[in-house]
Amino acid sequence: MYKIAFFDSKEYDINSFNSNTTEEFELKFFETKLTVDTAILAQGYDVVCVFVNDAINKDVIDMLVAQGVKLLALRCAGYNNVDLEYANGKLPVVRVPAYSPYAVAEHAMALLLTSIRRIHKAYIRTKDFNFSLNELTGFDLHGKTVGVVGTGKIGRIFINICRGFGMNVLAYDKFPAKDSDIKYVTLDEIWEKSDIISLHCPLTDETYHVINEESVEKMKKGVVILNTSRGALIDSKVLLDGIKKRKIGAACLDVYEEESNVFFNNFSGHIIEDDVLARLISFPNVIVTSHQAFLTREALANIATTTLGNVKQFFTENKCDNEVVYKPNN
Repeated sequence: MYKIAFFDSKEYDINSFNSNTTEEFELKFFETKLTVDTAILAQGYDVVCVFVNDAINKDVIDMLVAQGVKLLALRCAGYNNVDLEYANGKLPVVRVPAYSPYAVAEHAMALLLTSIRRIHKAYIRTKDFNFSLNELTGFDLHGKTVGVVGTGKIGRIFINICRGFGMNVLAYDKFPAKDSDIKYVTLDEIWEKSDIISLHCPLTDETYHVINEESVEKMKKGVVILNTSRGALIDSKVLLDGIKKRKIGAACLDVYEEESNVFFNNFSGHIIEDDVLARLISFPNVIVTSHQAFLTREALANIATTTLGNVKQFFTENKCDNEVVYKPNN
């Protein structure tokens, strides 16, 4: 039997894993995130399963290894929250490389449409029986230029959605998709020519704060920025300043660089101490969702089956097709 301890577990995690498990797995769900203080809970488990905001640093890795944990299973695609260099040779890491790229790409478009057509504002108005159309004027997507940064599975699906709206697509990727009809340009051209910019790239040393003061300065006045990837791709203070100066026309964010202590929790009765996030949310041209782009029935089922499959393959074959192998440039 494979004993797995889940951290940062929510109701939808518990339901999806319990619905897709078999008798060979013993699952234990902890609501708390994995930290140095909570790693002791992994005592007696073969596998620790974590999500995007669990911090797997050197101290946590040492504690897990000392307690006999043999595998770290990420139930997500990104692994920027894991110290892979330190884990190398000590604690194998596996992930879910693709659970539902459609879910994330569709959410990005949903955010964009909601923002530019003021759907969120219209919804609130009509709930109060206010049917005025004042200040609800949007703009057509047809004919607009969208710059897509990152053309992996999610990025390419988002490009197809944009083409369906009759948009002109420019793209940037360090490793362009082969044999595609995607028009690749430099990052500077993305900044300078795009009416809308959507981020679909992983967080690495190279992409950290890829949207910064210098890049915003090159952008069109009124540009709309979408981020459904990782929060730290955007310098949040620069984003805030760009919106205040009317340089950035709107922002649609499903991620935020300091989200780990906020997202996935209910703070409706509390004061948010993150002044930047609180100010962003207060702007009428900013939409924030709490890292929910992945949250569809299909994606949750794929996450569960792939994660459990990763665990089984690792222990039966002493390898896993979805293992994250450390490389110096990771």
